[in-house]
Amino acid sequence: MYNQDLANIFYEIAFLLEMDGVPFKPAAYEKAAIVLETLEEDIEKIYQDKGIKGFEAMPGIGRGIAQRMEEYIKTGKISFYQYLKKKMPIDIGVLDSIEGMGPRKIKVLYDKLGIKNVKDLEKAAKNHEIAKLFGFGHKTEGNILQGIEFLKRNKGRFLFSDAIAIAENVKQALAKLKLVKKIEIAGSLRRGKETIGDIDFLAIGNNHEKIMDAFVNLSGVAKVWAKGSTKSSVRFKNGIDADLRIVPEKSFGSALQYFTGSKEHNIALRKIAIDKKMKLNEYGLFKGSKMIGGSNEEKIYEILGLDWVSPELREDKEEIEAGLKHRLPKLIQEKDIKGDLHCHSAWNGGKNSLEELAKEGIKRGYQYLGISDHTRSLRIENGLEEKDILLQIREIDRINKSLVKKRIKFRLLKGAEVNILKDGTLDISDKVLSKLDYAIGGIHSGFKMKESENTQRLIKAMQNPYISIISHPTGRIIKRRDEYSIDLNKVLATAKETKTILEINSCPDRLDLKDVNIRKAKDLGIGMIINSDAHEMEQLDNIGFGVTQARRGWAEKKDIVNCLNIEKLLVRLKEKTKS
Repeated sequence: MYNQDLANIFYEIAFLLEMDGVPFKPAAYEKAAIVLETLEEDIEKIYQDKGIKGFEAMPGIGRGIAQRMEEYIKTGKISFYQYLKKKMPIDIGVLDSIEGMGPRKIKVLYDKLGIKNVKDLEKAAKNHEIAKLFGFGHKTEGNILQGIEFLKRNKGRFLFSDAIAIAENVKQALAKLKLVKKIEIAGSLRRGKETIGDIDFLAIGNNHEKIMDAFVNLSGVAKVWAKGSTKSSVRFKNGIDADLRIVPEKSFGSALQYFTGSKEHNIALRKIAIDKKMKLNEYGLFKGSKMIGGSNEEKIYEILGLDWVSPELREDKEEIEAGLKHRLPKLIQEKDIKGDLHCHSAWNGGKNSLEELAKEGIKRGYQYLGISDHTRSLRIENGLEEKDILLQIREIDRINKSLVKKRIKFRLLKGAEVNILKDGTLDISDKVLSKLDYAIGGIHSGFKMKESENTQRLIKAMQNPYISIISHPTGRIIKRRDEYSIDLNKVLATAKETKTILEINSCPDRLDLKDVNIRKAKDLGIGMIINSDAHEMEQLDNIGFGVTQARRGWAEKKDIVNCLNIEKLLVRLKEKTKS
């Protein structure tokens, strides 16, 4: 539990330092935060075993940050962080979640108008005080008000990635107790919903009192709402609530099914039970007064006459009918992924060299890793000029030749994430694009264009023979920004016609395409790809979030092009240029 708490503090320190114009240090704290988020071992245990030297041995952790970590382990706080918070008492977590509100703007608003929180921000925007400031204007002020409204609609929801990190830590901690025989995550988190209201746990165990004591006293628990012998409720420091229920072993399967949901899926399943003269609830499956199922979830589905339904599909969207007809999809798994084609390198704002990324791809058992750095019009990401892309191509060729000599069956692929300009043209010439293994087209600006303009913009880009993939196709950022306005049916039709692959972007706050659009693309036979959009190699882990999203969209191995081996993938990527 310490890992994520400390990662959150380091992210905020990085933000505060960037606000204050401090060079270099923000990047160091952000890197440390990412290291902590992806660390499998608990930092408290590392400190117990090795002391501060254990922290200093971690990649990206220098002496100064290691000392902050030691202070946090010993005292539960970091004096430097408290100093920064006192110096700039701003609700960063909320203000930063509003689209367009970066460190510099937040600092200006604090310095000029004393804005500390979203209430202050909304008041200032409605009084038209923001528009008067240099660098803002009426358009920015209007966008801020839109962002605040969007924030209100998403209040109380947490990203899947944030919730699953806490849930897995809790599950792991409680599973270590000898008293706990079994524990599972249930609810919308088990179903892989992109945002989560709260977390549900189900357990079997002896001595309920001691199990509940352990649960409510976990590190990271900020408040105990209720504590009982069979159910307890707590709130963690990040604001998310969690319930733990201890159920009889004979009812574990039925309880897991019931508390996984969705409500609509459960209603449909109970109707089948009623039609068969049975009764289904969280306690079991009954025929009259006799319990005929309950300990095993899969057995309940079997008795009711349908195949077991993967939790990601349980939304009453035809999965019941498919289960009854034994036509449920064989959903994609993370082990099916053979590589990742959306990785950014140190050439344009990423953290790792090409060699480091190649080593990491090999370590993960991938057959290939595609380098897709931003191109020139995206200045904020140090977008590459055409001459830089040509240099990078030569460097990738050099690395690949070295791998061949060493008889290592892995390949770096030459790609680029090319910017789609407002008129649908690209910021890199076809002459340069033709030298790549593939090119990804992405929209990174001009989100508020009319639906017809944005649609035509994407269509024109997909008609380019060298654009193999469209990245994050609808442009949404969960809890920050809605999808940009497009006619999705026209976009899908063009993708099918031009054999353009649509990305399922695995960034936890994107997950774009969303599940319903993945299902539409699948039904139309449009190729999709699950990419991490990693800006440093630890973020390659994001691919798992994309796989979960793909499963919710009924995607199978055959629907996802990076389940192909390297030879077949290269053929698929070049299909457009041959058509």
